Amino acid sequence: MAGHSKWANIKHKKAKEDAKRGQIFTKLGRKITVAAKEGGPDPTSNVRLRLAIEEARSFNMPNDNIERAIQRAVGGLEGVTYSEVLYEGYGPNGVAIMLQALTDNRNRTAGEVRHRFSKYGGNLGESGCVAWMFERRGVLVVERGENVDEDEVMLQALDAGAEDVVAEGDVIEIHTDPSEFIRIKEELEGHGLTFLGAEISFIPQNTVQIDQEQAEKVEKLIELLEELDEVQEVYANYEVQ
Repeated sequence: MAGHSKWANIKHKKAKEDAKRGQIFTKLGRKITVAAKEGGPDPTSNVRLRLAIEEARSFNMPNDNIERAIQRAVGGLEGVTYSEVLYEGYGPNGVAIMLQALTDNRNRTAGEVRHRFSKYGGNLGESGCVAWMFERRGVLVVERGENVDEDEVMLQALDAGAEDVVAEGDVIEIHTDPSEFIRIKEELEGHGLTFLGAEISFIPQNTVQIDQEQAEKVEKLIELLEELDEVQEVYANYEVQ
């Protein structure tokens, strides 16, 4: 497994998500609120909001919850103000870890993140210490199955302008330039493809080779970081030998 693909083992991911649905709704609500506040409440003209709503619906988040999250952004409901923060650091065995957070208290969140890094043999670093190892990319995720022709998916994606297609675990990941993400997504949907996930992500440009025992320590740290309500996404640059 390379680069902590959160989609690589989708069955395990689904089981974890079902067990933590309430927390997922909290995270998604924050994402929708920030997207609506930044780009306006209309998803047809606000791509970031449209993607956040699509993600929320993929988790069966009720429409009432989605609407409340949007209303918090436009002043229809009282609520806290969230700041977007990027935390960077190193996990066990020198694995670079970067996480995106939406928080209403930067000092509290930084303290919680730092504590988790320290607990598992890592350390929270300064801004910019690992971000240079990652590249911003659009990611479209297709679940593997009997009705999915991997070669056809690859050809369609590359013909549409995708930069890379990676088969990993239970999924096929299609990587795009962020500026081409929506166009390629819509073109592939026109070919009948449905996506398990669609997001602008960070892809590691180089990886650290570690064994399975070391990977378990890194994954435990990542799991602890993901348990924080403020943390939206965690990226890492390890590959299991």
